Amino acid sequence: MESSRRSFLGVAAGAAAAGVLSAATPAQAGQGEPAKLPPSIAALKSRKSEAVPISADEMRARVERARQLMNANGLQAIVVTNGSSLTYYSAVHWWLSERFFGMILPAKGDPFFVCPAFEEDRAREQLSNGPFGKNADVRTWQEDENPYARVAQGMTDLGVKSGKLGIEEKTPFVFSNNIGMVLPALEIMSATPVTAGCRMIKSEHEIALMRLAAQVTLAAYAAAYHALQPGMTQQQFAELVQLAHSQQGFTGGAEVQVGEYSALPHGSVHPQEIREGTILLMDGGCSVEGYASDISRTFVLGKPTDKMKSVFDIVHKAQATALSAARPGLPCENVDAAARKVIVDAGYGPGFKYFTHRVGHGMGMDGHEWPYLVHGDKLPLQANMTFSDEPGIYIRGEFGVRLEDDMHILPDGAELFTSQSPSLEDPFPG
Repeated sequence: MESSRRSFLGVAAGAAAAGVLSAATPAQAGQGEPAKLPPSIAALKSRKSEAVPISADEMRARVERARQLMNANGLQAIVVTNGSSLTYYSAVHWWLSERFFGMILPAKGDPFFVCPAFEEDRAREQLSNGPFGKNADVRTWQEDENPYARVAQGMTDLGVKSGKLGIEEKTPFVFSNNIGMVLPALEIMSATPVTAGCRMIKSEHEIALMRLAAQVTLAAYAAAYHALQPGMTQQQFAELVQLAHSQQGFTGGAEVQVGEYSALPHGSVHPQEIREGTILLMDGGCSVEGYASDISRTFVLGKPTDKMKSVFDIVHKAQATALSAARPGLPCENVDAAARKVIVDAGYGPGFKYFTHRVGHGMGMDGHEWPYLVHGDKLPLQANMTFSDEPGIYIRGEFGVRLEDDMHILPDGAELFTSQSPSLEDPFPG
């Protein structure tokens, strides 16, 4: 680490923290003056223009792929309500409430939407930007009417009187249960073979958006790191990460855990202060046109102990081993096994004792989605799947180390969207 960085870290804790906070917070109300950002964050440039939205034509191709998977799995139709799968197929963003809103996508025939009557304009506005256009079949219901009767009538109009109806996995029970009650001749089952079957294989466009998201997050982390000063709380540092994402044109952030709290994989709400010699674990990401990044970095403010460096080196090797193991045709669970063997063989075992979670999860429009790199998931990897690669070692009462980058399965192996962290002392070289 450069000498100027070391001098910077020697600034008195209280004054340093106060100085960065005053510089990093928004302009005070009524003053009308822009906030002064730390130099490392101010130097970041917007990358918003690089984020090309998913087109209606791309969504049409997704719908056709969904129909192929419905036919392959014996489904007559699928129901998709709130969440990312609705956006994936239709361009509609809809929050979850007690009022039913849903897309019914049949294997044959045109889809229809069931919508609260007072929300029709909002629904059509969004539908006009997607594959079904302004003339989409929207069936409305008033507040004193049964929305599920609209679903049943739509299925009758499609000529679907029996068979299997898939329900998207994040659909609330009250919705799926009521659909089952009005369509007793249909077998209600999971739509996951269709929705995950489409979403777990990414297009070149989706890969480009995820690559950009990962680059934005890593740049935000580096900028926040270079603005970090002793005496800050974990929340103050997290605010710098958020500002650094915003400076690049995107919404993002990170959870930050310090010292012994870094041994809790998803951290603690306990107030924490960053001081010389403390280890810090940050975990977060951003969204670029709906596609997520998920990156973790662990570093030490000052000089790490020999034990910290040893643990970092083991986790670094485990992450590289998972990357080397990942290739099309290999069962998902084998990637976890390869990384876990490195950690257990180094003395941090058995099983999940110190490496307490899976090595990775699928990624895309959701930070966590199908499939998963964990024992028991025997699904073969395929080219253009995307995952986190995030081994860790967590020593309760002392510290934890996790390294996470986003991994793309290639036709003959795998790549990370961002470079591995080289060390605890210099996590963001260059």
